Amino acid sequence: MQTQDFHRRPLLIYLHGFLSSPQSFKCQLMRERLAANNPHIVFCAPQIPPYPSIARQSLVALLEGFLQSGDCGPVGLLGSSMGGFWCTYLGERLHLPAVLINPAVRPSRFMPAYVGQVLRPYNGGPQEYRLTESDVATMGRLEAELAQPLRSRYWLLAQRGDETLDCCDAEDFYRNQRQTVEEGGDHGFQGFARYCDPIVEFLFNQQ
Repeated sequence: MQTQDFHRRPLLIYLHGFLSSPQSFKCQLMRERLAANNPHIVFCAPQIPPYPSIARQSLVALLEGFLQSGDCGPVGLLGSSMGGFWCTYLGERLHLPAVLINPAVRPSRFMPAYVGQVLRPYNGGPQEYRLTESDVATMGRLEAELAQPLRSRYWLLAQRGDETLDCCDAEDFYRNQRQTVEEGGDHGFQGFARYCDPIVEFLFNQQ
């Protein structure tokens, strides 16, 4: 994506979850909804590796490149699961608003279960990954950088039926931020389409 094509247009960056991809359902739905209802907004969905140090480096470089170019307009973040963590990390570092869908608050808690395994993307891609204890420790250090109270503006979208993450952790972590917590649902967040337009409103039309 070339920043010279932005012409000061708003930029929405979608960050996918652990072992997911930009081909995920929510990512594609958001892309399609923007094209239909808000074609002036530029959409970007990078592929995020599961290794915390590499993910952090690539995402910070991507965002700082956009912001320092002077070519793009307002930037908003949208992330699901692990992508919600990265949205928060970037939001705090770069003072950007973010919407978080069933976010992982402390990924270092679930990452040990994957250490040493051969991991592949859920979309069936050919990549293979192996997490180490060092990756878990790195994630723990990144989590420790997120101090309360949070400085940026966030909207938590969570469903209590999430079978992967306990939404109570997110409710506590994003206290004093906007929250929509629904009964039922699942980790994929059922009925996400209802929120596509309100997400745009929150990220770009509210201060």
